[in-house]
Amino acid sequence: MRGKLMFITGLAAGFVLGSRAGREKYEEIRANAKKVWEHPTVQEAAGVAQSQANKLYSESKDKLQSSKLGEKLHVTAESSDSSTTPSSTSTTASTTSSSTY
Repeated sequence: MRGKLMFITGLAAGFVLGSRAGREKYEEIRANAKKVWEHPTVQEAAGVAQSQANKLYSESKDKLQSSKLGEKLHVTAESSDSSTTPSSTSTTASTTSSSTY
């Protein structure tokens, strides 16, 4: 109970202090955050992180497909695709292709 009370007190204090700072302070913080995000070093780091994430995703996907679980999932997906109507199959295909990066 005490933790909840402390949390609510902190939330209320943050709200009051934030309200006093007003829109100008918000815009200042937003502008500074945008400057940081657009900095070349940050963009380079974001690109490296994204490429590493894509690499890990591809490796994990390949490992899963070659595992027994992946084979079972593949067989299950094939059997469910063959039992669906053509219109729902195209929906499944478009969803699959849009989620793969």
